Order: sequence, then structure tokens, then C-alpha cells
Amino acid sequence: MMLKPPGLGALLLALSALPVMAPAPALAAPAVATPAVAAVTAAGASAAAPRAHTADQIGRFLARFYGEHGPSAHDRRHHVSQVLLERQANTQSDVLLCAQNEPLDIGIGPVTVAQAAGVGWATVTTHWEGDRTDTFTAYVRLDSKPIRIDDVICAG
Repeated sequence: MMLKPPGLGALLLALSALPVMAPAPALAAPAVATPAVAAVTAAGASAAAPRAHTADQIGRFLARFYGEHGPSAHDRRHHVSQVLLERQANTQSDVLLCAQNEPLDIGIGPVTVAQAAGVGWATVTTHWEGDRTDTFTAYVRLDSKPIRIDDVICAG
């Protein structure tokens, strides 16, 4: 009687039953780094990691950006995302104010920061004649350089 060699399936089953060996431990590095190396590492790490804008920085930026009556021409060119610039080019209303006219006054609400999402936002309230108000949400990317409005979502 002639025996057949085991098939691929039987071979894989036999291999999967073998115990798994942990890799040999690597040689340990010295436990203490010299002060010069530690300083270079800390400086390199802080220089390489982008600093995210804080809620306070975003709030001050939004208050300056919107001012009392809306953003300046300079801010509209230099502190707005490309997406908003393109959206503004394709509409008659002001995408940064969610309006057609200049408001009497503008207020910025508290800023919320979502580190995991990389964005901060605040509710912006525009004040109009007749004690009318309107609100929208302005979004700022935490890593934007320079800081700029990334998106605006109108309430209504």
C-alpha cells in the first residue's frame, strides 16, 4: 500500500498547532541618556510636533476676525480656507456671515475644542436692526498655520 503525502491543508493545520515562540529579547539600550542627547531629543520632538491652537487662541482670533461688523478684506484673503474662498466665489451671499448685509454687531460664543477631530468651533451671533439676531458656527482647524476659518455652517 502506497501512502500519499499530506496535502497543503493538513500541513497548515499541523503548523498552526505548533507552539509560538516569543522572539528573543533585544539587547537593552542604556537606561540613562546623557543630558546633551536628552536636550536634543526634547527640542527635536517639540519642533517636529505641530502645536494645536487652544480654545483661548481660537476665541481671540474669531473676535478679531469678525470684529464688530464682519471680516476685513485682508482677513477674507489671508485667514480663510481655500474651500470657503471657492464657496464665496460661487454665491451672492456672504458665506462668512451667512447674510447679504453687514450686521450692526457680532458676538462670539464660547469655543469648543475637539482634539481628536483636530478642530475648534464657536457660535457666532450677528445682531441686526429691530433686535433681530442670527447665529452660525465658525470652525477653525487646530493645526492651521496661519490660523484661519476652515468652514462656516449657517443655522438656517
